[in-house]
Amino acid sequence: MLINLINTLFMVYYWMLIIHILLSWFPVNRYNPAVRFLRDMTEPYLELFRRLIPPIGMVDVSPIVAIFVLDLIRRGVVSLLYRLLGGY
Repeated sequence: MLINLINTLFMVYYWMLIIHILLSWFPVNRYNPAVRFLRDMTEPYLELFRRLIPPIGMVDVSPIVAIFVLDLIRRGVVSLLYRLLGGY
């Protein structure tokens, strides 16, 4: 139960990142409450990677790395919980 909940929370955040990245390609109302919420929830995490990885020309690859790292963390946490909780 706990493992499924944590895995689901990671997946929800993953999709929030994907939607935030896709919205950045289009003109959207930055003051829309849903857009602001999405930005407020994902920007601090993405900013960590933007500080470390400079854009390549006009392409910002840091979100790709951020998603990859998030998946590694998710897998590590879920695997650790399976070991600690015996797979329940």
